[in-house]
Amino acid sequence: MAERLRTMRTRLLSLAAMHSDRRVNEELARADARKWHYAVLATLDESGPASQAQLSDRTRIYRSDLVSVLNELTTRGQVTRVPDPDDRRRNLVTLTADGRRQLHTLDAILADVDDEVFAPLTPAQREQLTTLLTLLLSHHGERM
Repeated sequence: MAERLRTMRTRLLSLAAMHSDRRVNEELARADARKWHYAVLATLDESGPASQAQLSDRTRIYRSDLVSVLNELTTRGQVTRVPDPDDRRRNLVTLTADGRRQLHTLDAILADVDDEVFAPLTPAQREQLTTLLTLLLSHHGERM
């Protein structure tokens, strides 16, 4: 491999991200889940009930895509959608007990993938990487 390819940080970051993304997708699929399922469940768990528009903003899932994600989660009994008592035109999405159980399962799966992907790094290096990646994202206008 050309030296410039081995040392190009943007390429290395892309390759590491592709590997990580593949492993996350593979392991979530074993639990019949997707990243967007996890994003919605985790957001509801941390922030409480939300409108679909709020969920779209908080998870960065396009509103049109979010509808299908919510349909899947509703069918599985992991979230409920009910009319907002303050504005009947909106639905409030709420995490159910089944959704919370699924979230705990997915948390464990993702922790295992995280350990696998970052196995070569010490805990201090992992923390430093988190800090550096957060700095990069912040610099480029990505909200966390």
